[in-house]
Amino acid sequence: MEDLVGLLRIRVKRGMNLVSRDSQSSDPFVVVTMGSQTLKTHRVENNCNPEWNDELTLAFNDHNQPVILEVYDKDTFTSHDKMGDAEIDIRPFLEIQAMGLQDLPDGTEVKRVKPSTDNCLAQESRIAFSNGKIVQDMVLKLRNVESGEVEIQIEWISVP
Repeated sequence: MEDLVGLLRIRVKRGMNLVSRDSQSSDPFVVVTMGSQTLKTHRVENNCNPEWNDELTLAFNDHNQPVILEVYDKDTFTSHDKMGDAEIDIRPFLEIQAMGLQDLPDGTEVKRVKPSTDNCLAQESRIAFSNGKIVQDMVLKLRNVESGEVEIQIEWISVP
């Protein structure tokens, strides 16, 4: 951990219009991976529009390491069914974080990030100053699946 730059907190808020992988619905949970670190949310039973509101915190030491979000349907007797994935593009967020902005009025918008072929954004994303920190709200469009989006918020936590 000697190369630790900071902590990246990801609030996995909710899923929207996730595909059903079981006969009626799905039991979705989210897995976030960065390098060798893997964290997951709790499972929400029988819901294709789940509310997770889970906070996952990753130790951050490499600006080039991709952050991957995957959604799965929990199955008891077989392997979990994949419900889509997305890469969380944290580069714009890290660029703003590196500026060292402080003491801005709460709610001050610092930057907007538009959806493009280089990111998985479903809609424009807002980087803003909130409660003394820079945060970015995102809605990610899941790849490799017919439909589905996941709403998240990322926040940087400095380490002394």
